Amino acid sequence: MSEANLSTKIITIPNLLTFMRMGLIPLFAILLAYHQSGWALLVFTIAGVSDGVDGFIARRFKQESELGTFLDPIADKLLMTTAFVMLTIPSVMGTARFLPVPFWVTATVIGRDVMILVVAGSITLLTGFRGFKPSWLGKASTFVQVVAVIMILVAAAYPELRGFYLPTVYTTTAAFAVFSGIHYIYFVAKLMREAADSDSLSGS
Repeated sequence: MSEANLSTKIITIPNLLTFMRMGLIPLFAILLAYHQSGWALLVFTIAGVSDGVDGFIARRFKQESELGTFLDPIADKLLMTTAFVMLTIPSVMGTARFLPVPFWVTATVIGRDVMILVVAGSITLLTGFRGFKPSWLGKASTFVQVVAVIMILVAAAYPELRGFYLPTVYTTTAAFAVFSGIHYIYFVAKLMREAADSDSLSGS
């Protein structure tokens, strides 16, 4: 592949948005560490919105690439893991009403991602199957997590709201994480059956 063709596969608007999102992660963490909740809210919102925008642009303008397919979920996981870990630390979030984020919420969110990685890695090693795709419930869970972090940061930036809605946010986020994790196992099994049926048809 020529350098020109290689660059067009790397330097696309979706990939640039993904790079930007990854670059915003340490800035977001620094702002939280210095108790700049308002600015952290702005940075996270930009990062969260960019996730949806890059996917739309990639599909709408046919700018999908292997690099983007690989980096986009990594950027998402890094952003969400950083957010929930930081929001769980009392010295960062303080001890206002319903803050910081309860450890069980963060453990559920991160535990789901770890489980998916272990399952996918094990299947790949044992069978060679690589046709993994995000499930609709997994996408919904990620969306819920983004909205949850925004709502948590709003409560932190505007303490007069007293975070009355946070228990519902925590329960909803954890529930989506659990159900999407369970669903993904069945979803991957379906993908593997479809791949096996396709191989059988092509071989016949």
